[in-house]
Amino acid sequence: MRNMSTLDRIIRLVISLALFQLAYFWLAGGLQIVIFVVGIIALGTAALGSCPLYRLIGIRTDRADARPLGRVGILASALLVIGLLVGGSYASDFFTRKRFIEDFNAMNTSYKQALFYTGQNDRVQAIANYDHLVVAYAGFQAKYISYHPYAIKGDAQFAGDLADVAQTIVSTSTNVHTGDLTLAHKQLETIRPVFQDIFKRNDFSMLSITLVDFHDAMELILDPANAKNPQQVIAIYPQVSEKLHAVEAEVNDAEIQAIRANLDGLLSLAQHDAADGLPAKAGELKSSFVKVYLVRG
Repeated sequence: MRNMSTLDRIIRLVISLALFQLAYFWLAGGLQIVIFVVGIIALGTAALGSCPLYRLIGIRTDRADARPLGRVGILASALLVIGLLVGGSYASDFFTRKRFIEDFNAMNTSYKQALFYTGQNDRVQAIANYDHLVVAYAGFQAKYISYHPYAIKGDAQFAGDLADVAQTIVSTSTNVHTGDLTLAHKQLETIRPVFQDIFKRNDFSMLSITLVDFHDAMELILDPANAKNPQQVIAIYPQVSEKLHAVEAEVNDAEIQAIRANLDGLLSLAQHDAADGLPAKAGELKSSFVKVYLVRG
């Protein structure tokens, strides 16, 4: 017997869709299963119009004097459901992909540093950065060995690639700490094509990788620019410019050139001590980046 109003059922339908998207796109393991089960319960009660818990505690929302939703209410509810289904799925795919790239870039910074210093035959820095890589990669692997964002859900090779990279890192330890750094460098070099293949298989562009990396650096220069601090803008510019060079190495069309023009314009204002102009130019820099990232990130 039904004990739920139409509005109650619509609310449960919306909640169930949100829970399904949360579980599918964002979660893994036991928590994912729990959220899926809760979503199924919410969807089932919405479909049947009956809530066992309501019956148990003696309440109901389908009162005889309740006003019907009407055509406008039903249409608005339908649009809400469709919007959540389409918009929520798109946003979840977009942001889980973005988070994966951010996590990868954080780990990859340690990898690139270890690779660089083994190539420079600098034992002290090689050890320090290799040890940091071990920790960073262990965290990355632990997270993504069980949790696969939508962008890599269908990649049957992904888990095996993560394990192969972990094995390569472990096998390099002796050469990094006490052995042949040249050989260690060659061993670490074998990791790069594995990462590149993962991104290629799953339709990640290297541009998206470099754009996310640049974004993190760009945020560092936006804060002092908005605070009208020319000296700090000048100090931070080199590292931001270096990240943008990586983007330019992938693509350097008019839109990327606009980002460069705004970044260099920010530096020029700072060098001329034009503090009042820094916030506006910072806004232009961020806008030019967002324009590219939303379409190509």
